[in-house]
Amino acid sequence: MRDIAAEEVTDAVSHLFQEACYHLPGDVLGALKQARETEESPTGREVLDGILENARIAASEQIPLCQDTGTAVVLLELGQEVHVTGGDLYLAINEGVRRGYDEGYLRKSIVLKPYSARVNTKDNTPAIIHTDIVPGDRLKITVMPKGGGAENMSRLAMLTPASGRQDIIDFVVTAVDEAGSNPCPPLIIGVGIGGTAEKALVLAKTALLRTVGQPNPDAETAQLEKDILRWVNGLGIGPMGYGGTTTALAVHAEVFPCHITSLPVAVNLQCHSARHKETVL
Repeated sequence: MRDIAAEEVTDAVSHLFQEACYHLPGDVLGALKQARETEESPTGREVLDGILENARIAASEQIPLCQDTGTAVVLLELGQEVHVTGGDLYLAINEGVRRGYDEGYLRKSIVLKPYSARVNTKDNTPAIIHTDIVPGDRLKITVMPKGGGAENMSRLAMLTPASGRQDIIDFVVTAVDEAGSNPCPPLIIGVGIGGTAEKALVLAKTALLRTVGQPNPDAETAQLEKDILRWVNGLGIGPMGYGGTTTALAVHAEVFPCHITSLPVAVNLQCHSARHKETVL
């Protein structure tokens, strides 16, 4: 059994959220630069130039990439031989969110009562926490500040087993088409297929953490990703909705077995400001 202090978790979460909000990951920057080279629309290229310049300034000045610093989503891989000491793990994470958003001058966007008073919690807590128990004595922490504009375009369909591959493609492409410019394209499109309703949604979100453009290791799923991307970029929505051939940078799909009567399909869209950071304690 290995001990990890709760305060160490808090410090890590605070630092990760600040870094995520200031610095785009290298794979995202690379995909945006490649899109700039291949985009056919002059307006689209100009928009991509602005996005890249924004990323440069944010990193240089240590200021948020976007004014919407998002819901604090935290994904944990907790080794079964880890013992968190000196406090509750989830309380430690929320304290890290609180400190990070305060010290980093990040916008607090969470309201306590979503359907009534909608009073701001003033510290961006509580975080949305997903925990997987894994072998080993390490704790992997991944943070994702998830902006509201893209998150609001999420979709879930409970298709029938008779639905086929093309029905999945049509559902995803329609979701992107209906979203239009709202999720701030170019997008990374997370697709979750199978499991149950909530499992499909989690699959779609965690798919966004894959290296941009890295295909699913399953050849059939990788081809599905490729086909969806082709259809999506044929919509002509383009960077920030101004038209062009780059509506999405990548499609990442994850698949899980499901019940004989079900075919859940979820879509989670990520804006061009695809912010996430991780560390292992």
